[in-house]
Amino acid sequence: MSEMSAMPPAQSERSPGPLGLYVHVPFCATTCDFCAFYQTSPTAEGIAQYLDGIEREMALVPPDRPISTIFWGGGTPGLLSPSALRRLGERVRAFAGDEVMEWTVEMAPASVTAARLEALKDVGVTRISMGVQSFSPQLLDALGRQHTREQIFRAYERVRAADFTNVNLDLMFALPGQTEAEWLADIDQAVALAPDHLSTYCLTFEEDTKLWVKLSEGRVKLDTEHEAQLYERTWEHLAAAGYGQYEVANFARPGYRCQHNLNTWHMHEWIGLGPAAASQYGGRRSANFSDLSAWLEDVGGGKRASDDQTFLTPDLLAQDALIFGLRLTEGIDPVALAQRFPTPQWDRARGVLMDLIADGLAVKTGPMIKLTTAGRLLADAAGEAVLNAMDPA
Repeated sequence: MSEMSAMPPAQSERSPGPLGLYVHVPFCATTCDFCAFYQTSPTAEGIAQYLDGIEREMALVPPDRPISTIFWGGGTPGLLSPSALRRLGERVRAFAGDEVMEWTVEMAPASVTAARLEALKDVGVTRISMGVQSFSPQLLDALGRQHTREQIFRAYERVRAADFTNVNLDLMFALPGQTEAEWLADIDQAVALAPDHLSTYCLTFEEDTKLWVKLSEGRVKLDTEHEAQLYERTWEHLAAAGYGQYEVANFARPGYRCQHNLNTWHMHEWIGLGPAAASQYGGRRSANFSDLSAWLEDVGGGKRASDDQTFLTPDLLAQDALIFGLRLTEGIDPVALAQRFPTPQWDRARGVLMDLIADGLAVKTGPMIKLTTAGRLLADAAGEAVLNAMDPA
């Protein structure tokens, strides 16, 4: 009998685990060609209504324990004025409690000012994530980004001058027309700035984006072999620069992994506030309306997260824990996951995992199963195989 087939009887997870808070700030000056996240143009009236709505929504979902991590995404959270950032930050701090270990805010280089950074620092933000995407003027233009190479450097200097000691930079590769040399030059330039964390995303073509239209019209093309080559070169390059890979797209210096994302990938709970924000809390996975007006009407009427709701089951959580866990460099412990999320579907999952090992796409070391380099290149396909096996319908 194999070690995997000798799993102990499943038991429910006893500890509620860490609780995260995600706040979606939907305002953005322009829509980048690749972006599929909900956003709307900022107006003074819209921002004031949004801040009122966040306070109303907070009253509808009091957390049952202190919040461990906070993440503000968008949109462009850094587009809010310093006074609006202070107001939102003070309300979030009161809502979250006194045990927040990490508080991330996404910022676009063009929106980074000393006054905004001072406001974020004062309310307790600990981590800045800046959407650089590329240092190439031509590629920035191709993506529809509204910042320049010079603004990236100036923004980074301001972030460090404001004494933020945990900084992430987002980069994108496999951009239309981007060569391997251009991508490696972007990595080298990012490393030269010495951020604490780097996220490197392969460009994806989401429906209802400008890039999707270009793809459908044949103006840009997919090249999976080129993408795979860039993935491998990225991993090699960043490892040599001292950035440890802990997820397919994420790299960090020791001690700087994004705890909010790790808690999410490990299928712990989080509360989502704001239009389009998702939650996994209180036995349900749910989403707010992806529309500012509809969300305001919802929370104004004493409701929230009514656009999409799914009751959490051990089956669903087990599937997602495997799919996201396989993307982690450390891999997954199937015995521990079976204890947390008891389901008969683990019999099917074992078969998929053993197939990955037999095909050289995964290895088993002690209790852990993790993807090999070849497997990480096929992480999405591995996740799809898990999903199909555990939910054949």
